[in-house]
Amino acid sequence: MKYGLFTCPYQRLPLEKAFADAAAFGYDYIELWGGRPHAYAPDLLRDGINGVMRLIDQFEIPVDVYTPEHNAYPFNYMIGSESQWEDSMAYLKSALSCGKALNAQFTLISVGHSGFAPPSKRRLRLIKSLKILSEEAQRLNHQIVIEPLTPMESDCCNTTNELAEVLDEIDSPILFGMCDVVVPFVMGRNPADEVRDLNSRMAHLHIADSDGLSETHFLPGDGIADFSTMIKGLRETGYDGRATLELVTHYIDRPSSAAEIIIRRIKETEQI
Repeated sequence: MKYGLFTCPYQRLPLEKAFADAAAFGYDYIELWGGRPHAYAPDLLRDGINGVMRLIDQFEIPVDVYTPEHNAYPFNYMIGSESQWEDSMAYLKSALSCGKALNAQFTLISVGHSGFAPPSKRRLRLIKSLKILSEEAQRLNHQIVIEPLTPMESDCCNTTNELAEVLDEIDSPILFGMCDVVVPFVMGRNPADEVRDLNSRMAHLHIADSDGLSETHFLPGDGIADFSTMIKGLRETGYDGRATLELVTHYIDRPSSAAEIIIRRIKETEQI
């Protein structure tokens, strides 16, 4: 697999530090967090794209995935009034333009929380939103990967089986799915089975440890996961694509050391 560094924990540091660490620690690519101060979509489109492209060239580390910050701060396409939904959709369309401009393989869109809307209503809004975004991505000749979230984060789509149904209904050639292994851990499911559910539409992984109780992403060994068994199981599915080692704000006070530890521990599991 190709391993990616997620830049979210670096938000208190210059973005250059994340690129430098990715190069020094042996990462294959960057998953660029689309929030301020680094890569918020309106900022990128205003004057920031060239700065990120310079870092890509300088460190010879591509941005393979662009992940705009959304889901309630302040954008969540699954909740709120019609005007709030329109605002969220405009923002996510701008994010697709950023992903395309950065030469990313995908822009990553996660599934938000509906505010406990009735199941039929939340499904309609999800399908409507993703259809519009997929049409925009197809116009740009860009791809979207959709991320299911834990039940604490979303009431709309928590398993890849549910996601597969959504992808079937939309039936877009540029729309793919993924698995964040923390989600199945929390739900008592096997990450490898989640990958199999998506079959040929499986395009991305997020890897981290989990306590099995919350959405918090931990370093391997700090949670309950058996990483050697998990990595072996994922490889047995036939998946050999991108896997971002997704540490988020739990390690915001020490992103460099955490980024170095997680890739070392993951690569150690490959030798077992």
